[in-house]
Amino acid sequence: GSLFHLYTALSPERERVLSETKLIQLLELGECKSYTKMSVKSRGMGGEYTKNGMSRNMALMLCFCSFFAGMVFTNRMWTVPEGKDEDAQINLKSENYPKLNIVQHNTNDSMGSLDNKISKLEMKLTAARAEHESIMRGNPKSATLKKVETNAKRKYFVVIGINTAFSSRKRRDSVRATWMPQGEKRKKLEEEKGIVMRFVIGHSLTSGGILDKAIEAEETRHGDFLRLDHVEGYLELSAKTKTYFSTAVALWDAEFYVKVDDDVHVNLAMLGTTLARHRMKPRVYIGCMKSGPVLARKGVRYHEPEYWKFGEVGNRYFRHATGQLYALSKDLATYISTNQPILHKYANEDVSMGSWLIGIDVEHVDDRRLCCGTPPDCEWKAQAGNVCVASFDWKCSGICKSAERIMDVHQRCGEDKNALWSASF
Repeated sequence: GSLFHLYTALSPERERVLSETKLIQLLELGECKSYTKMSVKSRGMGGEYTKNGMSRNMALMLCFCSFFAGMVFTNRMWTVPEGKDEDAQINLKSENYPKLNIVQHNTNDSMGSLDNKISKLEMKLTAARAEHESIMRGNPKSATLKKVETNAKRKYFVVIGINTAFSSRKRRDSVRATWMPQGEKRKKLEEEKGIVMRFVIGHSLTSGGILDKAIEAEETRHGDFLRLDHVEGYLELSAKTKTYFSTAVALWDAEFYVKVDDDVHVNLAMLGTTLARHRMKPRVYIGCMKSGPVLARKGVRYHEPEYWKFGEVGNRYFRHATGQLYALSKDLATYISTNQPILHKYANEDVSMGSWLIGIDVEHVDDRRLCCGTPPDCEWKAQAGNVCVASFDWKCSGICKSAERIMDVHQRCGEDKNALWSASF
C-alpha cells in the first residue's frame, strides 16, 4: 500500500517530465503546430493544460522561439536592397555570356560618316563583283584590275572614258595627237590633277582573235586602254555604258566620271573647271540636255523598238544628255554600278542613261558649252573668251571625218597649252 501511494504521488511529476520530453521531440520534427491543437482542459487544475500537462501559452511561446531560432541558424533571413532612384541599373555578370557595351551616338553627327562607309562598301562590292565575273568567264585580270586596291585608296578628280571601237584606230591616234596627253604627261596629269583618261573597249565575239590582239599590241605601246568584260557591237552601246561605269567605279575612286566619244574634241582645262563648280552636289548629271522625238518607223537611224512605252506615236523622249559627252557625279556612277543587272537597256545609249536617272533625285545640268559646233562656231566663242568644253558636228553626231579634221578643230578652238597645267580644280 505504501508503494502504491508513493507511485501515485510521483505520477504528476513523471507525466510532466515525459510531456516536456515529448514537446522537445515534436519541436525538432516541426510538428509544434499540430501538437498545440491537442491541448485540453486538465481536470481539477483550474487552467488550460496540454494532454501531458503543459499550458497552451507556454507551448505557443516555445513554438515561436523555436521557429525564429531555426531561421537564424539556417541563414534563411535576408533583405532585398531597394534602388536608390529610378535610374538604378542591375549589372548582370556571367561567365558564359560576354559583356554587352551599349554606346550611344549622336544621329546627326553619324549620318555623314555612315554615307561615306556605305559608298566605300559599295565600291568594294563592285570591285569584287567585277573580279568574280572576270574569273567566272575565264578572262584574265587586266593590269588595272590587279591594282584596284591601290587605286581605291587614292582619290581622283575625274575619270574620262573615251568610247572607241576596233575599227577606230585612226580616231584614237588623232585624239592622242591633239587633246589627250601622252606618256609621262598623262601620268603627271593623274598624279598632279587627279585626271584619269582611258580609251574604253571590250572584246570581240571571238575573244582572243585578231581584233583583240591588235588592241593588245596598241595597249603595249601606249598603255591607255580600259578593257571591259563586254562584247563589242553598235547595238550593245547601252550595255557597254553600264559596264564602263561599273568598271571605272571599281578601279578609281573619283568625284566625277565622264563618257565621251572618240570623234569629239575636248578642252580638258575647261572640262575640269566646269565639273569643279558642281563638286559639292551629291547627285548631278551634266551635259547638253535634249528631248528628241521617239522614232517608231523601222529602218531609220535611231529607231526605237520600244516606242510604245513612250505613249502615242510622235511623242518625245524625257530630258537626257546627248551621248557625245556627259558627266556623272560619284553617287550616280555608283548607283549604276550597284543596280547594273536590273537597269533596262533601250536602243539608244543616251536614252538609256536618261531613263536610269529619271526616277531618282538627280539634278540635271544643261551646259551648252559641252556641245559646241566645229569652226567657225567654237572659234568665235573662243575669241569671245567663252572657250568650249567640247566641239562636234550635230549632223554627224561627232566631228565629221574626225581623223582628218580634229587637228584643225584643235588648232582653232583648243585652249592654251598651259591652261591645263595652270588650272586649279
